Amino acid sequence: MATILDGKALAERIRADVKADVAQLGGVGLATILVGDDPASQIYIGLKHKAATEVGIEAIDVRLPAETSEEELLEQVEALNADDSIDGLLVQLPLPAHVDEALVLRSLDPAKDVDGLHPWNAGHLFLGRPTLVGATPVGILALLDEYRIPLEGARAVVVGRSDIVGKPVALLLLQRHATVTICHSRTADLARETLDADVLVVAAGRAQLVTADMVKHGATVVDVGMNRTDEGLFGDVDPAAMEVAGHMTPVPGGVGPMTIACLLRNAVQAARYRRGNLVFPAG
Repeated sequence: MATILDGKALAERIRADVKADVAQLGGVGLATILVGDDPASQIYIGLKHKAATEVGIEAIDVRLPAETSEEELLEQVEALNADDSIDGLLVQLPLPAHVDEALVLRSLDPAKDVDGLHPWNAGHLFLGRPTLVGATPVGILALLDEYRIPLEGARAVVVGRSDIVGKPVALLLLQRHATVTICHSRTADLARETLDADVLVVAAGRAQLVTADMVKHGATVVDVGMNRTDEGLFGDVDPAAMEVAGHMTPVPGGVGPMTIACLLRNAVQAARYRRGNLVFPAG
């Protein structure tokens, strides 16, 4: 049986460190914007705010109706950009179809962009000089480091090419000198790729997409999926892969807690950038 990559335990330690950092900084402000009433987004926002409050972060919860115009949303973002009490800012995705998501993300102050989705932050990650990077990719790397998973020279396969998880985690793995393959919905023979992976990160959003016979014996498997079905909550990897893998994240209790904890840590990092404790790259 695989060794469990216990994200819950590591996340608790990160939260404790964040709480101490917030106290040392004299307070940190984090604002979220949720447009519409998507049930999953409401759950995610609630978890983020609960966790922020527990570590002493002042959390501002901005809720806007689904019919909010693009112009109104941009005005709200600009107001929070200008608010000196706000260190970190995120816009919960997805946005309603009538809103240009890319435009909204470009409107964020890059130094407050705790999701790392502004082109400035994404570009620095691409160039190997990361500033603010999304909480899930950062959390995955922290979990791999906690269990001393070798990355240099390893064959890493990432299933999923989203801007939020797939692409940034692939870049982080590449920067750690792994040989990285990105797979997606058009990959012709997914099993052929995954069976070569020493480190397999699955973030496709499809329940049990990767079965046990698609996992290399002894591989490290990071399951990012959180798929709610009538039968319960499932990851993107069949739990039977635990019998093949060397290390594997559980669902729940693996990547999810790390995402929340690393979001809080990103808020502290944003606060340090804004206060000059860290140097944020200028134009």
